[in-house]
Amino acid sequence: MLQDQTALQTLVDQASREGFQANMHAIGDRANRIALDIYAQNLKNDDQSQKLRHRIEHAQVVDVSDIPRFSELGVIPSMQPTHATSDKNMAGDRLGQERLAGAYAWRFFLDSGSRIAAGSDFPVEPANPFYGIHAAVTRKDRQDQPEGGWRLGQKLTAAEALRGFTIDAAYAAHQEDSLGGLMPGQWADFLLVDTDIMRTAPENIWQTQVEQTWIAGEAVYEREQD
Repeated sequence: MLQDQTALQTLVDQASREGFQANMHAIGDRANRIALDIYAQNLKNDDQSQKLRHRIEHAQVVDVSDIPRFSELGVIPSMQPTHATSDKNMAGDRLGQERLAGAYAWRFFLDSGSRIAAGSDFPVEPANPFYGIHAAVTRKDRQDQPEGGWRLGQKLTAAEALRGFTIDAAYAAHQEDSLGGLMPGQWADFLLVDTDIMRTAPENIWQTQVEQTWIAGEAVYEREQD
């Protein structure tokens, strides 16, 4: 650890007192447990801190017993679906099969009551959100591998994946009143795309092309026609 747990606790408690959401980066199971322990203590120190929607960035490898603690503490798991398909060939060798049970475990998080803030982790991964939605729905890479999907029990539906990249991502940033959906009073940020990702074959989602981009109700991009 670069800072000890006491120092991290002090930082989170200070942020909470000042009304700021805390965001901790944690990938491994021990790191996630330490982060959760700090947030649990923070909630004891400030019983209103749950409203701040503290976050753990990545929440990538989590002991299965710790996954329900996210929703219990009101901590947002900020996860990146393409990491699973990028890491699938090495994750088992590095972690062992037992730890894989709680790795890239989006289904477990949703089923335990968490709202996942989905993202890309750009520039580590491509920024294209349709790559992430594809990975979440198929548990495959863009070469359609592995056959049948990697640890398929953790896949999401297209609607769940889309929600993670839109409404729930906005919620995780305290922006759900202005971003993430198309509701009266919101910013009217939206894309027009060439594919209905709810109905197309899941393996084709990553090929979705943006036809137009609108920001705050104004067109800012239009795809050139071939």
